[in-house]
Amino acid sequence: MAIATEHHHHHRDINGGTARAAIFGVSDGLLSNVSLILGVAGADPAPSVVRLAGLAGLVAGAFSMAVGEYLSVSAQVELAERELRIERNELRVRPAKELAELVALYESRGVRAEVAQEVATALMADPDQALEIHAREELGVDPQNLGSPVRAAAASFGAFVIGAFVPLIPWLAVHRTTGAAVLASCVLAVIGATTVGVILARFTGGKPWKTAARQVGLAAISAAIAYGIGSIVGVTGAV
Repeated sequence: MAIATEHHHHHRDINGGTARAAIFGVSDGLLSNVSLILGVAGADPAPSVVRLAGLAGLVAGAFSMAVGEYLSVSAQVELAERELRIERNELRVRPAKELAELVALYESRGVRAEVAQEVATALMADPDQALEIHAREELGVDPQNLGSPVRAAAASFGAFVIGAFVPLIPWLAVHRTTGAAVLASCVLAVIGATTVGVILARFTGGKPWKTAARQVGLAAISAAIAYGIGSIVGVTGAV
């Protein structure tokens, strides 16, 4: 007799914020620093100026992203915790009202009244379970997975550094600003943007070529505008 194989579908964690911070960090690092580097290079300064600009952009951007991510996730977690405290208090002082809300919720989703009443009553019997159900259904949050500001900030910082470093590589050893160095930054930026797009597509389930093309296109537009502005403005007294 054939035995049915049980398949389990594993969902990615989309609530904690760490993966999102890493993806946005590497994408922002790559796009912002290639634009900065090419914008400065367009003015035809000494390579030391381009290196300094790229390193400054890397450090400043990484800290800015990390602090922004930390504050954002902290505010999100604090808001969720506040709402959970309110919900916990409501379950303690007004259990009948919370039970009625849960029953009405299930009925609105097509569950028969008697079944909704039975399921809601069973769930409300355990205070922790009741809080989790109400939090998920009413607030859209998982009390066990509110996110970590520190992890999100660290992921954002590290990812930004990686993305921002890629277009800086050709300028670490050159002795004069040349078209070859500019081209090398562009090629590395395209490779990096394509990689980010493919990774993002795997994470979201989108089409890799479409996501990669979008990443490359946005980076190319930003870098071209920055390079054009640098070429028009120029520099004087470059070291």
